[in-house]
Amino acid sequence: MGNVLSIIRKNENNHDIFGELKSLYAECRNCAPITPLECITRCQVYKLKNELRKLQGTMNNPKYITELLNVLKNETRLQILRAITNRRRTVSQLQQEIKKTGHSHSQDNISNEYLHPLMAVGLAIEAQDEYYATTFGARLNELLRRFPELAEKLPARSECYEETLLQSLLSGPKTFEDIKALISPKNASRTLKRLRAVHLIATPKERDYIFFVKSKRDPNKETFTTAERKTYDSITFEGISAGKLAKETGLSIRRTYKYLRRLKGKKLVFKRRKPKAYGLTYKGKKLASMLQELQQIVKDTWNSSEQVMQENALIFDVGSLSGHAFVG
Repeated sequence: MGNVLSIIRKNENNHDIFGELKSLYAECRNCAPITPLECITRCQVYKLKNELRKLQGTMNNPKYITELLNVLKNETRLQILRAITNRRRTVSQLQQEIKKTGHSHSQDNISNEYLHPLMAVGLAIEAQDEYYATTFGARLNELLRRFPELAEKLPARSECYEETLLQSLLSGPKTFEDIKALISPKNASRTLKRLRAVHLIATPKERDYIFFVKSKRDPNKETFTTAERKTYDSITFEGISAGKLAKETGLSIRRTYKYLRRLKGKKLVFKRRKPKAYGLTYKGKKLASMLQELQQIVKDTWNSSEQVMQENALIFDVGSLSGHAFVG
């Protein structure tokens, strides 16, 4: 039975709980406990499956992801999760851990405000007045270490519009209209303001860019001054802003607009308004990627819990037919 624990440790950094279960099941086939009680009290497979059974009910909540994220967006809870991932701790021991960071909390406050929310979303378990992280909680703790500023960057007790937008921007920049369609018009501006304030998105100062684009008119039919030709040749078919065009030609912005007006008069150039897109900063990409991975861990855990529940149903059916069943 000792090999079971080594399998769990070997897979600590593997987010595929389903894969871990398969490894543990293989170990179970070679395990011969003397009594059913020994299996229940010592077997890591039993403990993991029991955690997954409980998580299955918890994750059935349609707002589970929102509640999970709101629990995690608290530095003291994250500190406690880190502490109980290493080993089991009492409330008194956790109180001392928190004091190391210069904060003081009563034991009742630690239990009600920090431990109970962690247990409510399946990240922690209490046994004989000691608390420890579930396998699921340990996995999330490992992931969250990659972005320790989570609690500082995102608002607590929110509807998680910020998290939704960050993950959406991983696929590429989006316009304000795109964002309004994604998280509703009344929340778009406020959400963008929050993410801009913590430097997770790159936001435009103006709402739109004005681009100058070449028309399909044949330029050989027109006569150009040297400056007009230089300006015209520097315009790409995708379009260019006046500021960038001035840099390309070496002309002042005032003269650039002067020659653009002449080119427009010859119907060789036209203006196109292109809404500016909102994109992720480096830290924004890092956080968005972590949030996406968190969702994948939740999905993997849900799938594993479904497998355990289906297995239980099968064992129950077989046990009913035979008159007895030994449930692992």
